[in-house]
Amino acid sequence: MKRILHFALLVMCAMPCLADYVPEPYTWTTQSQNSSGSMPCGGGDIGMNVWVEHGDVLVYMSRSGFFDENNTLLKAGRLRLHLDNAEKLLADGFSQTLSLADGAVYIKGGGVTIRLWADVKSPVIFADITSAKPVTATLSYESWRHKDRAVSKAACQQFSYKWLTKGEYATFADTIRPQRNALTFEHRNRKETVFDFTVSYESLDAVKSMIPDPIGDLSFGGRLSCPDFTFTGTSDGVYASTDYRAWNFVSKPLRHTTVSVELLSNKGALTYPARILGKHQQPSSAAKESRKRSDAWWHAYWQRSYITSTHSEAKPLLRNYELFRYMLGCNAYGEWPSKFNGGLFTFDPVYVDEALPFTPDYRRWGGGTMTAQNQRLVYWPMLKSGDTDMMKSQFDTYLRMLDAATVRTRHYWNHGGACFEEQIENFGLPNPAEYGKHREGQDPGWMKNKWLEYEYDTALEFCQMILLANEYAGMDIERYRPLIAETVRFFDEHYRYLAKKRGTTELTDDGKLVIYPSSGCETYKMAYNPSSVVAALKTVVETIDKRHGGLEAFGLDTAIVSRIPEIPLHDIDGRRCISPATAWMRINNVETPQLYPVFPWRIYGLGRPNLDIAVNTYLHDPHALKMRSSKGWKQDNIWAACLGQREDAVRLLKEKFADGPYRFPAFWDPGYDWAPDLNRGGSAMIGLQEMLLQEAPDGTPMMLPCWPEEWDVHFRLHATGGRVIER
Repeated sequence: MKRILHFALLVMCAMPCLADYVPEPYTWTTQSQNSSGSMPCGGGDIGMNVWVEHGDVLVYMSRSGFFDENNTLLKAGRLRLHLDNAEKLLADGFSQTLSLADGAVYIKGGGVTIRLWADVKSPVIFADITSAKPVTATLSYESWRHKDRAVSKAACQQFSYKWLTKGEYATFADTIRPQRNALTFEHRNRKETVFDFTVSYESLDAVKSMIPDPIGDLSFGGRLSCPDFTFTGTSDGVYASTDYRAWNFVSKPLRHTTVSVELLSNKGALTYPARILGKHQQPSSAAKESRKRSDAWWHAYWQRSYITSTHSEAKPLLRNYELFRYMLGCNAYGEWPSKFNGGLFTFDPVYVDEALPFTPDYRRWGGGTMTAQNQRLVYWPMLKSGDTDMMKSQFDTYLRMLDAATVRTRHYWNHGGACFEEQIENFGLPNPAEYGKHREGQDPGWMKNKWLEYEYDTALEFCQMILLANEYAGMDIERYRPLIAETVRFFDEHYRYLAKKRGTTELTDDGKLVIYPSSGCETYKMAYNPSSVVAALKTVVETIDKRHGGLEAFGLDTAIVSRIPEIPLHDIDGRRCISPATAWMRINNVETPQLYPVFPWRIYGLGRPNLDIAVNTYLHDPHALKMRSSKGWKQDNIWAACLGQREDAVRLLKEKFADGPYRFPAFWDPGYDWAPDLNRGGSAMIGLQEMLLQEAPDGTPMMLPCWPEEWDVHFRLHATGGRVIER
């Protein structure tokens, strides 16, 4: 009753503030030097990098799921629009604006207006070009995949083979077919892919037919339609460090035209008769329909949540929060999630690191490979921002991988559950390079990798996100029950299996699991009962048991509740602290898993018991202090907010949300991964949200628990129980 009354009060307080929110546009008034000075644009599951260079409008096109046979996430190519006298035209009153309100980029100058956007309901890009006076234009489709390209050992990070290659693999050429005023391009994956290699390399040939293969025989590409242009031939050039071929189309003098690019993918060859635009539908008529529905979608998107302030220090941070949330919205409905290492907005790698003169398809840490610890940070903030529908891409990815994870578990260890490794391919198996080279007699289920061995618990974070998506927004999670159940089951059965293998009993004398060998993130290795894993099991099991119908409803043994060990504690200079684990062999990385019981697991924190233990850990643990940083995926800003450490929370927020080194302020440096760094953006979002709104264990909202008193703020955020809280 207390919770209902509090919610009613919040609703009444919010009612006068329910006017439409319109985000401010973001504008440049000078052209860019190169693709690192590009601006994001997108929608649905399409991302574009848009920039103007020497008077030419250039666009990199990307779509979620364009994975080649090597599991590189390939771009769809580059568009170039050249207007006669372009430099003069666009120099006169030039502006390039990202209009967040309608999700489009506007380029203006010399009486010319170009509007670029992606349809939010179907994968189509539109460019609408208007000129006050007739102008002749050249439209080019540019591709560096006009030929097979060997991927050098130095460039191996872009695909799943990584350092297993000596340069023997290639990115194969696309098939590109020009017509009079259209062009099709297609990449058809070969029969043999990195999926086949990985299955054999990891000793899974006997169960290969039971493991779904998302990249075998996959085709992807698209169709460029430009009815007011005529194909005139090809030309060759070099951009950044990569040669390309251009298919050029020239127009007659025109005042208005619309160009479209449909991006398609399916198993088998692409079938253009089944394309998205009707067979006889012109881009101009389709664009009118698209603009109307896309404008409406983006308008609704910005009403879900927002954070604003007039304070001089807060405004640029909140602008970057908003710009980054726009980037996430561009892949709202992708079949595959927004990748932590650049998402759909990577650009020429030579502008990230001049020692990497590779094609625009390059990114560090792979295209179809997911580092789960990094990936989770992109999706946690969507609960409070009200974007739970966008989380489906990530949830469905784990659901697609479930068969592989359960088959692999049964094949290697002959017990139940689903083993999801930390560095995992989009088909559910560990990355082959990081899986390691095993000797005869070694457990083939073991990741023979000093960073990744025995790290399974991140999958539990996605299980908890699914449960909370139901609590926040009422998401129907019935289809995800097997995923949650099998992930939990793995820990219970696997660690009893290992204990029995080592001795005669499965549990300790007091009936607890022995979670060993395990791992506290990639940092505390060969760990015994790491606090991050124990907290994960405790929280997910308790959430199921107390708030989602009980363990039996998920087909889980109710006794698992009593089998989970306690979070290990220890003393540091007489202060009680959370221990990284009961014991560990070595420290590898720079993570602080002893604070995971604070976030993501919320066992400790403001309004929760034993806050002093977590605060002691944050303030006095030598490792936590040594590793404190705002770089990349670091989440010290989140812990500071959750523990009421306002000075640290503000300082780290400023560092996290500071402008990146590239022209667009939410394109952050690679950090530990690649640019633009989405896990930095995600962790920054989470920390900011926690400074504004937290919940006590009984669901009571805690407003501004770690926000500077001198910063005014107005926000609309989401909480459990379907509540929308506005201040």
